[in-house]
Amino acid sequence: MLPSVLTVAALFLAPLAMTGWISLHDWPLLGKITFAGLENYVRAADDSTFSSSFGFTTRYVIVSGVITFVLGFALALLVRGGLPGTAVLRTAYFLPVSIGWAVASFLWVWLLNSQVGAATELLRSIGAVGSEFEWFTRADRAFVVLVALTVWKSAGFAMIVFLIGMQSVLKDLYEAARVDGASWWQEIRYVMLPLIRPTLVLVSLFLVTAFYLGFDQFFILTRGGPGTETASVVYWIYNNAFVRFHLGYASALSLIFLALLIVLNGLQVRLLRKDVTQ
Repeated sequence: MLPSVLTVAALFLAPLAMTGWISLHDWPLLGKITFAGLENYVRAADDSTFSSSFGFTTRYVIVSGVITFVLGFALALLVRGGLPGTAVLRTAYFLPVSIGWAVASFLWVWLLNSQVGAATELLRSIGAVGSEFEWFTRADRAFVVLVALTVWKSAGFAMIVFLIGMQSVLKDLYEAARVDGASWWQEIRYVMLPLIRPTLVLVSLFLVTAFYLGFDQFFILTRGGPGTETASVVYWIYNNAFVRFHLGYASALSLIFLALLIVLNGLQVRLLRKDVTQ
């Protein structure tokens, strides 16, 4: 186990310890480094932009996570059978997952461009939007685009993980339920869902963690705008570290955010451990 322990120590524990040490200092990119104690953490408590970015990110995670979770489950139900064409559908639904976040974000920027964007031109042609319509000048429109991109990019992954869980359930159990008069919905609720509970937990943890840590789509599509209304937590940390060069403060924000993620993941596991049929 020694190689694994050393790898974790080098790639996670050492940087985490360094981040903690930096967070206790006033650490500019250039200039004198001075010890600040807990000053950066006190500053974070009064940072209204950090609070608003966490609120915005939480709303984004909830909306995107619920839609992705439900859509991924529905797609898995759709393609779990052996009907002709299901292999093609699985591939088609999973293809967006194979595209990197940066590439996908640039693709959507082009599609939604107000001058030459194919999607925007299509909406104009059917009268859905006006000639002066812009996607990223209003926070509500930008939010819709961010959620749509995230769901399009992530639903295929959720589908595959759900599908693996569904295929692990023995067909004999479904047949026994049908013999007892169970309907299609009762088979899902009382047979499938209890048996794929670990899969539900896994998908939920992955989606929440991945969406909270989202950066590329915010950086490329909105740059946190208009103003800071669509600034995610990670984007705000990046802004403090590599735009304002407040490395100590950015490190403190990172550790606070890490603690919040640990608490949220713990609450998810505790909640989803309960019987899903209740």
